[in-house]
Amino acid sequence: MVAVAVQAQDIEPRAYSNAPVGVNFLIAGYAHTQGGVAFDSALPLTNPELGTSSAVLAYARTLDLWGLSGKLDAIVPYTWMSGSAQYRGEPVDRVVNGFADPRLRLSVNLYGAPALSLQEFRGYQQDLIVGGSLQVSAPWGQYDDTRLINLGTNRWFFKPELGVSKALGPWTLEVALGATLFTDNDDFFGGNKRSQDPLYSAQGHVIYSFHSGIWGSLDATYFTGGRTELNGTWNDDLQENWRLGGTLAFPLDAHNSIKLYASSGVSARTGNNYDLLGIAWQYRWGGGL
Repeated sequence: MVAVAVQAQDIEPRAYSNAPVGVNFLIAGYAHTQGGVAFDSALPLTNPELGTSSAVLAYARTLDLWGLSGKLDAIVPYTWMSGSAQYRGEPVDRVVNGFADPRLRLSVNLYGAPALSLQEFRGYQQDLIVGGSLQVSAPWGQYDDTRLINLGTNRWFFKPELGVSKALGPWTLEVALGATLFTDNDDFFGGNKRSQDPLYSAQGHVIYSFHSGIWGSLDATYFTGGRTELNGTWNDDLQENWRLGGTLAFPLDAHNSIKLYASSGVSARTGNNYDLLGIAWQYRWGGGL
């Protein structure tokens, strides 16, 4: 339920799976990243070496949207960040902690996953699911216009996405295509105006579910685009990056579960590769559970 990463670089398996209507999820997580810029992948920095530790609190609820299953989720991260990079050949250091930009997302399964009560869900078997979502990030994180590296981005982004999930026995194959659209940052590094083209992404997952309720996945994402413009001048910072990762989730009891996840940059046209390790605890209630 929680992906602690950046914009189109998110890797999230089972985003379009079905669940009984009315179930609530409370998630607390921790993630550590090391390497490239982990908040704004289009910053004009070279040789970034930044470490972040993020505590994440999230809430989600499954919904009945006119007979279709859906989900509303909200994520609030608090982050400690330190490290250095280079800007126009000069070193830039940063040590900061505070809230990063929160996110809100509405998802709906358009085909193959009807809204079901817990009683009805016991007889449900997934075949093909087609779903869509819209995620919004608000510019409410900590931001200082005298600094290049910040926890907040001082702009909104909107990410529509379309996903397909196909079950084949204990295996599930998933693909999702998305586009992240950015508003302008009118107060970038001392009052400059920075714009950014859409960032297009594709992610795929191969998931295996065990009879005990444990599941694991191999994950990959590719993203391209996101070229930036500063005060009307285009920068040579088109992104074209690959990431690979893995996820393992296992239940502790009927209400609690743990998820472990990791990912790493494979190749990057820009200097925003980073490694990520994370853990999340999830508590669920409601919907007749």
